[in-house]
Amino acid sequence: MSYLPRVNKVFPAAGFSHEEIRRYGRHLIMPEVTLEGQKKLKAARVLAVGTGGLGSPLLLYLAAAGVGRLGIVDFDTVDDSNLQRQVLHKTRNVGKPKIESAIEAIRELNPNVEVVPYPTALRSENAIEILQDYDVVVDGTDNFPTRYLVNDACVLLGKPNVYGSIFRFEGQATVFWAEKGPCYRCLYPEPPDPGMVPSCAEGGVLGVLPGLIGMVQAIETVKLILGLGDPMIGRLLLFDALGMEFREFRLRKDPACPICGTERTIRELVDYETFCGIVAPVVTDDLPELTVQELKRRLDERADFDLIDVREHHEYQIARIPGAKVIPLSEFHQRIHELDPAREIVIHCKAGVRSAKACRLLFDAGFRKVQNVAGGIDAWSLEIDPSVPRY
Repeated sequence: MSYLPRVNKVFPAAGFSHEEIRRYGRHLIMPEVTLEGQKKLKAARVLAVGTGGLGSPLLLYLAAAGVGRLGIVDFDTVDDSNLQRQVLHKTRNVGKPKIESAIEAIRELNPNVEVVPYPTALRSENAIEILQDYDVVVDGTDNFPTRYLVNDACVLLGKPNVYGSIFRFEGQATVFWAEKGPCYRCLYPEPPDPGMVPSCAEGGVLGVLPGLIGMVQAIETVKLILGLGDPMIGRLLLFDALGMEFREFRLRKDPACPICGTERTIRELVDYETFCGIVAPVVTDDLPELTVQELKRRLDERADFDLIDVREHHEYQIARIPGAKVIPLSEFHQRIHELDPAREIVIHCKAGVRSAKACRLLFDAGFRKVQNVAGGIDAWSLEIDPSVPRY
């Protein structure tokens, strides 16, 4: 029995070449797969949203397994900071579009796979059109608006959504399929407040972790195509790398879910940036920004102000702007008393996000002479002092 009835329809008449028989031989001799199962893989169409930490192992293993058509959605470029975990991409491809790098790697691994690129951001305007031609959708994204978008589009189209997420030393994976179990909104009805959950760029991630979670997603995808085993529908797998511990939680369909419940209220895709509260930036006219060029000029002039670095202490050890005092954002509430509201205060972090939050905290506490360094120490390294490492 297959979980994907469409895949059981007419298979390519040409069958397999001798090279393919040799390539997939270890599948063909498995009684659970055989030639018929490999035909299902060859006929399958899988869409991967993202070619980052999760998409990298996922795409490599699905290509190696012989999935016939792989769609890839990604609009980013390869950065050297990706290479610690995004094994699909190579050093020689830094600066290239990730989608080109991914196609190159897949074709080197298995030229029999058809790759369909979508070099664009997935949005409400294009999601239905892109997802509708695929049997399985795999979510390898790292932001809440796209996760809700992928979920809602999959629910509306009746598609399975193979989900994974990672952060620092922890990961999770499941299969959301509203026709057979819960969807993402059943587990997370509302997104967290903006800034409450740091991104991997802010909080970090163990480089090997997405390899494990991405492979779990690949296994679940292959199981769905072949109709084997017990797919993780209604089960959430949690992994703790530090404790090397796997835990599983049962998920239930929420009857009140606004998109897959008994009285659903969502019948079309919405504005997911607004839904997740990602609207105007934190810094407003009453919390002005300072460019790194302006900061450099004021430091050279020995202007009288306090420069505060709200990154963590271990980040300060990597790179620093001379003269900055470290008060991590995680300690900011408890250490506001160390700052003098009568003095001018300039705050920076890695890229300007955490420092903007610190500026808002000071403003709410009655401080008025506060400025946020736009772009943070990353902009300082790019535009002022390239000897300062970027991370």
